[in-house]
Amino acid sequence: MIGRISGTLLHKQPPDILVDVGGVGYELQIPMTTLFQLPALGEAVTLHTHFVVRDDAQLLYGFSSERDRALFRELIRVNGVGPKLALTILSGMDADEFVRCVQRDDTAALVSLPGVGKKTAERLLVEMRDRLKDWLHPVDAAALPSAPMPGAAPDFAADAEGALIALGYKPAEASRAVAAVQDDSVDSSEELIRRALKSMVSG
Repeated sequence: MIGRISGTLLHKQPPDILVDVGGVGYELQIPMTTLFQLPALGEAVTLHTHFVVRDDAQLLYGFSSERDRALFRELIRVNGVGPKLALTILSGMDADEFVRCVQRDDTAALVSLPGVGKKTAERLLVEMRDRLKDWLHPVDAAALPSAPMPGAAPDFAADAEGALIALGYKPAEASRAVAAVQDDSVDSSEELIRRALKSMVSG
């Protein structure tokens, strides 16, 4: 089991990143809530990880906090929720937001995420309520940093749309959501992804 990695962040193409650890490049998939807290390319990064072995692949998932990883592990124990859907859920809301969602019986927020139907949302609320009852604590969501990418300005819209499509949103949905929130104040694809996700989850 690979529980944590520390190395140099080499590449970001949400939801995939590449981290160099002693000359070995580790490919990880991360939720967008972790993406928003990554350092700039070339800087040191430490991530808590969850390793999944399947018949056709070995996948490594990375999280900025042990709390988000713990929630990921709880989510994949729910019937009908695999790693991909768990990653999508954690991209739309962090662990604290998910706990509050469960406490409020907020099926609408869950159903707004791609791949989460009404039955899955109801199952999540029922199965996760008892498991998460001791998790809630106040957090300042505004304190979460957004790290801009260094170097020449990339195509933020294309990067953001690609990330949303990888999470399960339809191309047309992703394009509309990105176009609706893009303006001159956007200085990174991470910020554009954050805005688009927020608009789709709350919309």
